[in-house]
Amino acid sequence: MNLIFNIFYNYLVLPLLYAALRFAGLFNKKIRTGILGRKRVYEELILNATSINKNKKLIWFHSSSLGEFEQAKPIIEKLKQEKNVNVLITFFSPSGYENSKKYPFADLISYIPFDTKSNAEKFLSITNPTLAVIMRYDVWPNMITSLKNKKIPIYLVDATLRSNSPRKYPLLKSFHKILFGSLSKILTVSESDANEFKSFGFDDKKVSAVGDTRFDRVYQRSLLAKSKHLIKSDILQNKKIFVAGSTWEQDEEVIFPAFLKLVSVDDNVLMIVAPHEPTLLHLEKIENEFAGKVKTIRFSHLNNYSNERIIIVDSIGILLTLYTYANVAYVGGSFKQNIHNVLEAAVYGTPVLFGPKIENSQEAMKLAEIGGGIVINNKRQAYKNLRRLFSDEELRAKAGNISATYVQSNIGATQKILEAIYKLI
Repeated sequence: MNLIFNIFYNYLVLPLLYAALRFAGLFNKKIRTGILGRKRVYEELILNATSINKNKKLIWFHSSSLGEFEQAKPIIEKLKQEKNVNVLITFFSPSGYENSKKYPFADLISYIPFDTKSNAEKFLSITNPTLAVIMRYDVWPNMITSLKNKKIPIYLVDATLRSNSPRKYPLLKSFHKILFGSLSKILTVSESDANEFKSFGFDDKKVSAVGDTRFDRVYQRSLLAKSKHLIKSDILQNKKIFVAGSTWEQDEEVIFPAFLKLVSVDDNVLMIVAPHEPTLLHLEKIENEFAGKVKTIRFSHLNNYSNERIIIVDSIGILLTLYTYANVAYVGGSFKQNIHNVLEAAVYGTPVLFGPKIENSQEAMKLAEIGGGIVINNKRQAYKNLRRLFSDEELRAKAGNISATYVQSNIGATQKILEAIYKLI
């Protein structure tokens, strides 16, 4: 790092950040778990490293959290199939670490230590990676500097950069130009992202657009999901299925009234709603919303199904499979703050509805642009589009085909990333 930025980062930013985390940890269990989980990070790494073959090269993959790790999985799994290497996986967030401790394709799994110079040096002396692969954006300056000093190549993968990103503000841009300049390769999800990184003064040798591994990952998972049978076929027979996934209360305030109106004019529609947080309180709130209007049943009680029009999902981890049943899907988060993963529905050739807050998702914006996705802003628009899609089979098939083609045409980033990695290992 530049001397001025080095002083600013290490003697102002880091102490403030660490103090803020310690304070927040008093009130937030997730943050507290992350702090406590790092207390024995070096001891556990040393202990666990004794069981791996030190003669193999070690490839380090770092993800901030669970979502970014999902993007790393296609790369890791194909790498392990094709090359005889060790794989180290690290996380910043407890959600990634705690949910991935038994991931079978990893040889070592750890938290990344807090980003001090001494921590970075100690971590690298223990692990000694051949190559560091950072997913998306979690670039820590001291760790990057230590990697560069040790001449360990660093790839930033599935990278994105918006034109209005704070990283491009005048002072921050100078800092990030130095930081990104220390990376060996920046592999972006699109040409527009590549151009934004090139605005820092980088050339085609450093920055290239290879695509987004989320397409590969969701396609792989969809093939497995199609073989599962979570709902008996007689329940779904002759039904028009609307799956509303990862919904928050703000989403439900729009789509529930629209579905109630749809039920009154179409005897064959069935809604499967999978709330993002299926807490007991939230499940009861949904049931109360429809009490006396439409019969509901919880997913865990489906053995007692008796022609209920709404199935309320009271478990997690099955949404991708539930989308296989959808004739039309709604993806939540888009009336709250940030939309969830639209690819999980689109991969099946399903028209996808969502609210207006989609700026965080290039995929949602693209689907809306090409006609595989539809933005709804209120209850009236939600009902209008549901009615059109469920009454016009040709329209529904056309929008669904656009969704499927969009996903299929973007598969292949994993192979391009691996080709870049293989040049170094």
